[in-house]
Amino acid sequence: MRPADTSPQAWEVYLGLVRKMPPEERMRRALELSEEVRRAAEAGLRLKYPRADEREIALRRARLELGPELFAKAFGGETIPDE
Repeated sequence: MRPADTSPQAWEVYLGLVRKMPPEERMRRALELSEEVRRAAEAGLRLKYPRADEREIALRRARLELGPELFAKAFGGETIPDE
């Protein structure tokens, strides 16, 4: 899906470069991007909940990623302090 701020021509150039990458490079970049997204999410949670410890931040991130129903199944009786 082409970003709104990217022209169709620029997007095609980008896709061409990605297609030329070896699979291991594509995987490495995907994992790096995933890590950046995780860190950004945690930074946002730390700003929103400045008194939260690392465990609470990890639980809050898990709930964001999994949604409340799957979080409850995965983490059983784990509770997160009220917002």
